[in-house]
Amino acid sequence: MTLDHGDPGDAPAIPLPTAPLANDARPSAAEEARTIAAASNTGTLASLTADGAPWASFITYGLLDGAPVLSVSHLAEHGRNLAADPRASIAIVTPDMPADPLAGTRITLAGVVERPTGAEAEAARAAHLAAVPAAKYYIDYNDFTLWVLRVERVRWVGGYGRMDSATAAQYLAAQPDPIMPQAAPGIAHLNADHADALLAMATQLGGFPDATAASCERADRYGLELRVETPRGVARTRVGYAEPLTEIGQLRAATVELTRRARAMAGQVS
Repeated sequence: MTLDHGDPGDAPAIPLPTAPLANDARPSAAEEARTIAAASNTGTLASLTADGAPWASFITYGLLDGAPVLSVSHLAEHGRNLAADPRASIAIVTPDMPADPLAGTRITLAGVVERPTGAEAEAARAAHLAAVPAAKYYIDYNDFTLWVLRVERVRWVGGYGRMDSATAAQYLAAQPDPIMPQAAPGIAHLNADHADALLAMATQLGGFPDATAASCERADRYGLELRVETPRGVARTRVGYAEPLTEIGQLRAATVELTRRARAMAGQVS
């Protein structure tokens, strides 16, 4: 059985690197998933009806140590579904979807829901209210129930051809990326004012010595993700920082260091 898409004969080929990448460090699937979950407060809940049919619903959520917390009315069909069958999953998409939605990042968190009790119930209520302030108007109604999704399986998709799974333990142990949610101004500055530096990174550090142009599509704690144009077509590559970053204020120095390293390798030390 074939597992590829099947080449229709005229599909554009994605060029591969022709040189080693200096440092292609990237977030794990678990880190990617925690980052996406923390970046939003809405998703699509999949629950099961009484006859076992799938039922998709728009929901809001907060996070309690990475576990989604829902506040659901019994008047809603998905509320009755969860009460009868705890199996559920939540699909969450990145808030900054690209023009091509299928090129965007999304995750699915699957497991079983459970009503929290005691101190966890108070913490879950606070977590939901912190993420969904409007819930203060209904969260204490007697037809609403707090549910915590006990994550058992995680699937991350980062766009075309980029996907991976993570265990519940890996997901819960991971931390959201501190750079990605705040990187947009820095990325815009790189693309507007430092196209030559990005090209040097792509040719010297990113494995594409034949690159003719490069732009930054993402910055995370480990490095930059570049869109590279070559005579062979368009590709994506990674250039990693010397060390992972812990806060957004370190991004400028990290990109300056990448530029210096790339230009030194090209014999263009400034």
